[in-house]
Amino acid sequence: MNWFSDAFAVFQSTLFEALAPGLFQLGMGNLLEEAYAASTWLLVGLIQITVLLLVIGPLQRWRPVESVTDRATIRTDVIYTLIHRLGLFQLALFFTLEPLFDSGFGLLRTAGMGTFHLDQVWPGVTDGTVVSFVIYLLALDFAAYWLHRGQHRIGLWWRLHSLHHSQQQMTMWSDNRNHLLDDVLVSVLLVLLAQLIGVAPEQFVAIVALTQLSESLQHANLRLSFGRLGERLWVSPLFHRVHHSIHSAECNYGVLLPWWDQLFGTANFQTHCDPTGVKDAHNAMLDDGAGLASQQWRGLKRLLGRA
Repeated sequence: MNWFSDAFAVFQSTLFEALAPGLFQLGMGNLLEEAYAASTWLLVGLIQITVLLLVIGPLQRWRPVESVTDRATIRTDVIYTLIHRLGLFQLALFFTLEPLFDSGFGLLRTAGMGTFHLDQVWPGVTDGTVVSFVIYLLALDFAAYWLHRGQHRIGLWWRLHSLHHSQQQMTMWSDNRNHLLDDVLVSVLLVLLAQLIGVAPEQFVAIVALTQLSESLQHANLRLSFGRLGERLWVSPLFHRVHHSIHSAECNYGVLLPWWDQLFGTANFQTHCDPTGVKDAHNAMLDDGAGLASQQWRGLKRLLGRA
């Protein structure tokens, strides 16, 4: 994969060089470090959106689960995707929470508590190797499984996460349809874990990028199973669609790997596709079909028990 890393570095440098003069003209030359981080996420997002448009999009048109009847809600999902995949959400976290993370871990290092490196538990493993990457991917995906279960099982958290499940027209754009507070909470917990177990920044970016692209495929309006064996190795569109089913949402929490669902008894390998969506406490379909601002406001009202 050295060729990909080298090519990525070249494109990132080119992108950063294009952004830097604008920062100086705006009197923001002190933000070069932030701009370099933003260029990483921007380039990753551009690659992901290219894959969405050139690969997953045609697959949806080839084998759709259902006909699309409400394109307005999908356009809103596209906006969510652009906010997350082009680095705007990460940049906001960088400015607001990154200083707190740096201060906290700086205090720990000052107190003599160095960063634990999970990959070094495996004899002979060094940073940057495939084995190291796999170890960290497994650790973060295991954590993501339990966080996802928490989003469903913890009442207050579910009031936010229900926005994600309210989409009745799932497409490749639906993954990022979340309440921003929900995204902040999940991101903070995963970043803290990554820091605590010693995930290198470039490995973390790669794991996040792989996870996001896989989740876009999982949410696609695509009638696709990975087969009897493949369904048990990697989360497929069929496996995840069962999770979004009106009747079967309390199952299939795996983000990348269905292994955790199989291990903890939450797997459902049904082979038919049910309608998606979520019903509220009054047994009516939860309607979050309005625009992004309205959806965020409704989610906040649900969190406060006023909706």
